[in-house]
Order: sequence, then C-alpha cells, then structure tokens
Amino acid sequence: MDFRAREGRMKAALNLVKLGITNLCVIGGDGSLTGANQFRTEWSTLLVDLVKAGKISDDEAKTSSHLNIVGMVGSIDNDFCGTDMTIGTDSALHRIIEVVDAITTTAQSHQRTFILEVMGRHCGYLALVTALACGADWVFIPEMPPDEGWEGHLCRRLSDQRARGCRLNVIIVAEGAMGRDGKPIGSEDIKKLVEKNLGFDTRTTVLGHVQRGGTPSAFDRILGSRMGVEAVMALLEATPETPACVVSLSGNQAVRLPLMECVQVTKDVTTAMAENRWEDAIKLRGKSFENNWNTYKMLAHINPPDTKSNINVAIVNVGAPCAGMNAAVRSAVRIGIIQGHNMLAVHDGFEGLAHGNIEPITWTGVSGWTGKGGSELGTKRVLPSKYIEEISLTIAKFNIHSLVIIGGFEAFMGGLELVTAREKYEELCIPMVVIPATVSNNVPGSDFSIGADTALNTITSTCDRIKQSAAGTKRRVFIVETMGGYCGYLATMAGLAAGADAAYIYEDKFGIRDLEMNVEHLVQKMKTDVKRGLILRNENCNANYTTDFIFALYSEEGKGVFDCRKNILGHMQQGGTPTPFDRNFGTKMGSKAVLWLTEKLKEVYRHGRIFANTPDSACVLGMRKRALTFQPLAELNEQTDFEHRIPKTSWWLKLRPIMKILAKYNISLDTSEHAHMEHVIKKRVSMPAPLMKKHKEEVEEEEE
Repeated sequence: MDFRAREGRMKAALNLVKLGITNLCVIGGDGSLTGANQFRTEWSTLLVDLVKAGKISDDEAKTSSHLNIVGMVGSIDNDFCGTDMTIGTDSALHRIIEVVDAITTTAQSHQRTFILEVMGRHCGYLALVTALACGADWVFIPEMPPDEGWEGHLCRRLSDQRARGCRLNVIIVAEGAMGRDGKPIGSEDIKKLVEKNLGFDTRTTVLGHVQRGGTPSAFDRILGSRMGVEAVMALLEATPETPACVVSLSGNQAVRLPLMECVQVTKDVTTAMAENRWEDAIKLRGKSFENNWNTYKMLAHINPPDTKSNINVAIVNVGAPCAGMNAAVRSAVRIGIIQGHNMLAVHDGFEGLAHGNIEPITWTGVSGWTGKGGSELGTKRVLPSKYIEEISLTIAKFNIHSLVIIGGFEAFMGGLELVTAREKYEELCIPMVVIPATVSNNVPGSDFSIGADTALNTITSTCDRIKQSAAGTKRRVFIVETMGGYCGYLATMAGLAAGADAAYIYEDKFGIRDLEMNVEHLVQKMKTDVKRGLILRNENCNANYTTDFIFALYSEEGKGVFDCRKNILGHMQQGGTPTPFDRNFGTKMGSKAVLWLTEKLKEVYRHGRIFANTPDSACVLGMRKRALTFQPLAELNEQTDFEHRIPKTSWWLKLRPIMKILAKYNISLDTSEHAHMEHVIKKRVSMPAPLMKKHKEEVEEEEE
C-alpha cells in the first residue's frame, strides 16, 4: 500500500539509486504493473525531489538517470489485456478442474445440480474456461451478464437436460458475476432459484483460496521460464527511448507489448463493463477470450437447425490413445449437429472404417466426454493402405461425405495414404482433416498435439515425487526414461519443468565426450550443497547409449559422491484424465475442424455431388506460432522425417539452452530470434468507418 503514495515511491527510488539498480523486472497482476508504469513515468521527477531533499547527489542522479522496466504478468485471473495466458492461470485451472471432477462423480450418483463459484472479481476467464472444460450447463461471468428473464431460461435448460437423461447439472459462477441491473448474482441466489422453481437437489461449493495454491503445472513452469528469459532480453536491449514493456504469450509465441497500452486496454474493459457495453468488453479481453466465449455458447446448449444438411461426417481415432481425444470428438459431434449434419462414430481406427464398424452418434452420446482420458471410440495403429479397397466401399455404403481423423503420426500417415489413393478410388475424394492428438507431439504442421500437456504434467509430477523420495538421504541422482518415440519434446519440456541436469534426445545428437562432460559437471555440482540430480532420457535417443548404460556410467563415475536410481515411466504417460489445457485445446480443435469441413463441403459440391481432389481439401489442423491453421497434407510431406516419425524442424529445440543455463552450465544463448515490440490491437467500436476498414485490413494481414 505504501507504493500507492508518492512518499512510498520516493523511498523505492532512493533504494534503487543507492544500490545502483537501473533495470527492474516486475512480476505481478494489473495492480503491480500499473504501479510499475506510474513509477517509471515519475522517475525523473522523483530523482529531482531526492536531490532537492539532499538524499542523493547530482552524480548519483546522473548515473541512475533512466529506469528500464519490463513486466511479466503473474495473476491467476488472467485479467491483464494483451496476453493469452498469465503465469499462474493454468495452475489455478488445474485446482478447479480437480474439484469439478471430484464433484461430478458424486453428483452423478445422486442426480444433483452443482453450483461452483470460482475466483474472478472483474474477469470471467477462470469461470469461462472451467465451463468449457467440464461442459457446464451455464456460466455467469462479469463481462457478459445474462439477458433479462435468464431465470426462466436457466430453469428450462436444466429441466431439458434432465429430460434427456442427464443425471448431472453443473453451473459455474465467477465471484464478480452480476445481472444487467448491476446487482451481484451469487451462488446462493442461484441455488434458491433452482430449488424453488424446479425442486432439484442443489449444492454450492465456493472454491476460494484453494485456487491460488498447490504446485505449479508444467505449462506454468515452462511459461515462467520462457518469459523470464524474454524479460532479461528486453531489459538488455532497452534504451531510454523504448517504452516499458510487458513480455507475454500470444498463441505459442513470446511477444513484447507496451506496458502503457496493456494497462489502458485493461482499464477500457472496466469502462466498457461500467457502461453496459458487454460485447465490447468481451472483444477488448482479446482474441483468445472471445474465441472461448463463442465456442462455449455454441457447445453449451443444443440448438440444431430446422433443416438438415443431409451431410454425413465420420469421426475416427487413430494410433495410441491419449488424454483429450474425447474432448475433440465431443466438440466435433456437437458442432456438426448444430450445422445440421449427421455425425457418424467409427470404432477402432482405420480397421473399423474398413469393416464398417460405424454407428450414428448423438448430442447426448458424447455427454461428459471432456473429462475422460483415453479414447471412447477405440483406436488402433493400423494404417489404411492394406484396407484401401474396403475403406472406399464403406465410404460409399455409409455415404460418408467428409472425415475427421484424430490421432498421432499414424493419423498423419493414414491421411496421406488416403490422399494418394484418391487417383484410384473416387470415393476417397472427400474433404478430410487430421487433428494431431498424441503424447509424443510429433505430428508435422503443429506446435502442439492434444494429449502432450497431460503427459508432460504426469512426467513432471512424477519427477517431483521421485526427487522428494530422496529427501533426507545422502546425495542421489535419478535417471528417468520418458516416452515420445524419436521425438524429444516430452524429455526436453519435462526437463525444463522439473529442473533436470540433462535431457538426452535423438534430435540433439550426443557422444561420449558430451556424456563425460555432463557426468563431470554433475559430480562437481554434487560436491557443493546440491543433494539431488535428475537426468531425463528419451526412449529412442540413442541405440547404444541405453538407459541402463547411462545409469551404469553415472553410478560408476559418481562413486563416493552420489548413488543412482533409475525409473522407466512407461504407459502411465498415456493415461490419466486430461489437463484443462488438453480439454480446451481438444474442444477448440474439434469445433474448428468441423466448421472448416462445412465450408469446404460447400466449395466442392458440384452437380449434385461432392468431389474433392485438390491438395487443400485434405489438411492438418495445427497450432502454428499464433494461430490455428489448416495445412495441406501433401505440403507437409516435404517437412517430415518418415523414418523417425518426426517433423524435420521443431520450435522447442530453441528452449534447450535455457535448461542448460538453469542447470548451471556456462553456455551462450542464441538470441537471434527474439520478440519485437508490438501493439495491443484495440477493437474500439468508436473508430471512424474508413479508419476501421484500414485497421481491419492491417489486423487481418497481421493474422495471416
């Protein structure tokens, strides 16, 4: 609170000048960052006052004439505009989803309605994403109060769900939720309403500070590490002319934004809400928030069109199962039904497609699927090439007009095989989309795959436990083997998240000299006050330097300093309930894929039939840097190492030096590719029309 007064900021300035500090990295929420912004704006006048008061000399003032500030947003509410994900949000979602999952099991047994209140006094992000991740029946957020007469609407929706055989109703409320009249809507008010009007057995749970606690998720650890590096880069490159900036994440890319602009847009949201400009408030929150809101609205309540499209869309799961596949299937099915299509579920991969193991799947058929791990449809690794004839016959028999393939590298390969077979089999000339879903994250065309985040959290929490198991014992080093085929994503990212001393992977070749150096480095480190070491090894990183070999090497060389233990994590990495990230990523990918297919089907419909044989009618939907994009399978062919089932280039390899530096290796960091200062795209509604048009074109160009 002292910092809010000028005297407090004066004290702070004096401390910095005396210590010779001219670069400040501020990690905090909008309060801390607004304060930092003010501090920097006042800096020169604060120095003048300090000189006047005789607290610092003119020379000291000259040496500290300029203060560089960079901000990192650490806030569980994700309420700071300009950033997709703030540090801490993902961990808070983990806490909330754990509670939601526990509640759902008890509520289903009792046929209850549950009302869950989550944090978010001014921002509905946590409530909205929770609602998306658990398929809630209704969500109350401060940015978009419900329409007049919502009470009747809510009760109708709940009783409709019951009538459809749904044993459970979930309502999510942000603590700052309010009605159009500005009066707060609390969980107790909703409970009274439901009990009075419907007589349903209703319970409320207010989560409170549980959301702020617990260990950070893998995503937050990596986000924090990446942003920390970016913040230092920004400070090193800052000049007195550069505005104070915030480093943040947009999609999967680190970006720098002017602190002033972010603070202003965050204030604009509050103003928009105060002036009842609800649509503006949602837009100002940013693209990611707006997409979440639109996806939620589409998926929450069944609203199928009166006219059917007579289009049959089949969904198939391929390859090894992973968490989040079911979320993608659920959203694809529901979006398809909303578009008026008939949705078909293919069981057991391409083999099931060949043998006609297909049945219609309905809206309620996918209820509760978001939180289920594995693959409810059943999945197999079999590729289509040996069944092409049968597959084309099945497509004709069931009159399938388009195909959604959800899976790992086999899904990608299978898609390619189907495209190649189009020359011979006309039935395969239908639009297809591949959604990457695999723990290995090795599908070309996407920075992330559904399922990788869940596996990463499993590995990270296991490494935490393994390291803890040695607490209080003598010095110990753990050698842990991870999955991933030839792809080192899991080993690298888990290494970064769990604080490993080394992570051996196939893409980053290593030899006996490197092993020798790593062992020596660890021995020297363990001679200090470091008690535990962690070495990760990807299962296929090297045919000769096996996990046993590395274990034997470290055991021998560490004699007298530390002893070793080895762990092979195995199939636990493929199981478990999906993390909030995978649930939402799966949900967005499923819905985007079906909306794209719907447009594609209109394009390729000619003379009463569907005929698609262009390369862009069979795509991989992937996250590339900042956006979800569709890339033709044929084009990705060039970018793939088929022998090792990995893409030829991987974005995450650039993060490996960070792990080395954090493990106290004295190496240099490649800073050639850093984020440039950008601007917060303000979707101001008051913009004049010609300017708006120009601005819109610029924005679209930027997004392209």
